[in-house]
Amino acid sequence: MVSLRCKMMVQEQLEQLGFKNALVNLGTVDIPQDVPQEKLEVFRIKLAHLGLELLDDKKSILIEKIKNTITEMIHNADEQPKENYSEYLSATLNYDYTYLSNVFSEVNGYTIQHFIIINKIEKVKELLLYNQMNLTEIAYKLNYSSVAHLSYQFKKITGLAPSFYKNLKQKRQKNLEDL
Repeated sequence: MVSLRCKMMVQEQLEQLGFKNALVNLGTVDIPQDVPQEKLEVFRIKLAHLGLELLDDKKSILIEKIKNTITEMIHNADEQPKENYSEYLSATLNYDYTYLSNVFSEVNGYTIQHFIIINKIEKVKELLLYNQMNLTEIAYKLNYSSVAHLSYQFKKITGLAPSFYKNLKQKRQKNLEDL
């Protein structure tokens, strides 16, 4: 649950089930301890119909917190943290980064760093598509050491150079306009 729309849908389901004291934040729902198991199961089913999942084991919850923190940090923050990502995650989630990294890799089969890179490239694609910034500004905004480093990672993940990706988008728009 990483959007406000998801948050509102979850809140609505909770209200329909009579959960009065549940707190809904992006990615988390705090439900009072004294809720009957049958009611939780109904909530779990309603969430599944919405394409969402109720996580109740500690590792899964921690993984979601890591993913939500990274997503928030890259996609929704006006400015990237000045400290490195490992320090930021460790401070935000109150766990040693080595522990976070090991749990994340064990459960997902890829590293936190890879997840960060994928999210950064998605943000780059978004910024390129909406012509909000040039590549130099994007590299600076996302804390890349250089435009060359950003371009290398972009090509490694997407298979395309950023300029080719941007031109591809412009060609598609032109073709749609010509129809």
